[in-house]
Amino acid sequence: MRSAPDSAASPTPIEQLCFEAGIKLGGIFHQYLGIPVALRTAPALARAIEAAVGLQPFVDRVRVRIDVRRGGPVGRGRFAYRYLTPEMLRVDLTISDGRHRVVAALQYRPDLRYPLMSLGRLGRGRRRSR
Repeated sequence: MRSAPDSAASPTPIEQLCFEAGIKLGGIFHQYLGIPVALRTAPALARAIEAAVGLQPFVDRVRVRIDVRRGGPVGRGRFAYRYLTPEMLRVDLTISDGRHRVVAALQYRPDLRYPLMSLGRLGRGRRRSR
């Protein structure tokens, strides 16, 4: 990874990976919220999100969990369906540039009433082969 040549202070490789992790988690959050989901379709939706994010550069591992029970139905009768809400979503992400590794997560925090993105471990490590 290279930073812009005109920057006064170039980000470290770890800082660049942290930025990449935030972009990927933010993309998941903003692209998929609101999609219809049911108890029977949640696992397939989670795997589809993992497959899509896994195509992006630097992604070593991504795990998506959707807990449909955390959302409420909308409408009545045949119009009663759930849609993906922040409370349902948990994402664990590991990205690597081959020398450095960053572990990040997206999880709803009830105490904050907010879907918080956070960094876990930062450090050295090799990419897993896919």
